Amino acid sequence: MQDIIEPSLDPTEHALTGESRTNPDFDPDLLPARKQKGRGAISNIDGRFERHVHQSVDDGWINQLLDDEPPRIKTTLGIDGARSVITRNQSPDVPFDRSINPYRGCEHGCVYCFARPTHAYLGLSPGLDFETKLFWKPDAANLLRKQLSARSYSPAPIVIGTSTDPYQRIDRDKKLTRSIIGVLSDCQHPFSLITKSALVTRDIDLIAPMAAKNRASVAMSVTSLDHRLSNLLEPRASAPHRRLDAIRKLTDAGIPVTVLCAPIIPGLNDMEIENIVAACADAGAQSVSHIVLRLPLEIADLFEEWLEAHYPERKAKVLSLIRQMRGGEMYQSEFGTRMRGTGPIADLIANRFKAARKKHNLTGRSLDLDCKGFKRPNADGQMSLF
Repeated sequence: MQDIIEPSLDPTEHALTGESRTNPDFDPDLLPARKQKGRGAISNIDGRFERHVHQSVDDGWINQLLDDEPPRIKTTLGIDGARSVITRNQSPDVPFDRSINPYRGCEHGCVYCFARPTHAYLGLSPGLDFETKLFWKPDAANLLRKQLSARSYSPAPIVIGTSTDPYQRIDRDKKLTRSIIGVLSDCQHPFSLITKSALVTRDIDLIAPMAAKNRASVAMSVTSLDHRLSNLLEPRASAPHRRLDAIRKLTDAGIPVTVLCAPIIPGLNDMEIENIVAACADAGAQSVSHIVLRLPLEIADLFEEWLEAHYPERKAKVLSLIRQMRGGEMYQSEFGTRMRGTGPIADLIANRFKAARKKHNLTGRSLDLDCKGFKRPNADGQMSLF
């Protein structure tokens, strides 16, 4: 059913957004997207490769009241027919050159997720499609074993979950991440996990023995301690207190944990920096790092929509501070600055983290894992006869 607008009592004002009809770019027939409970993106904007732009318009029939919730979008799961699972990178901004992402798309729905634009390659929207139309790699464990068995392969730490969370909700059933960890453990191949889900504690029995040999670690993403803000930014991710509890369980099991405070959004969660670092240190984290908000490609529009829907009174300030960290732009993609930003605001954030780490005897992020114990598997999973 198509959303429509309710006639406004004030003929000069849009019924849903309050936008003035005196704005020359304002079209009174266009319908704004409406936020959905449990989803991060507000709209399903078209990807940058699409030839057409789809917009909802008022057809003159009032079929739905404004206070009704829009129809819920169900999550669907398709198959990713990838022929390999290890992705290589040459970025100087990260301490690893290879990674594994068991899933495409992520049900956590983090509105700021820098992986959202990748859904455009599939002909899907980086908006709601990214968090509702997911894809998994059912043969990931076998593909990984095959890649590791190649004589040309040289071991180095593999990071699992660099684009989409390996412990998003569907992994409760699929256990795809656990099967990947199982292969790496069998081969004594070093790995690190990046997640914002307490589900990671399910696999402590596999991670801890590897961590005891300095061959495994976990990076827990903590964006905010404010439950309301966290729920709006990351609607289907674990609540802040559950992430802190997961850090405790992991460290109690002897697994080194680093905290990624990402993203830091000036004017929205930067006032929490010291409290986040203190809480994570108290939970047992050994190191902490940060990344400032990144808004490449379609994410900029999605984030602006999100601000308008949830924090309209802060929107102008937040966007202004972001531009101050990006040389007047919404985003800069250059290596060295894309994750940290530039200028006084970015420097202040970095200095606050430095001071907080020093206060709590924490270090910065590193990935110094042992690669010497690697045992090359056979591609077919059978033991060698010779």
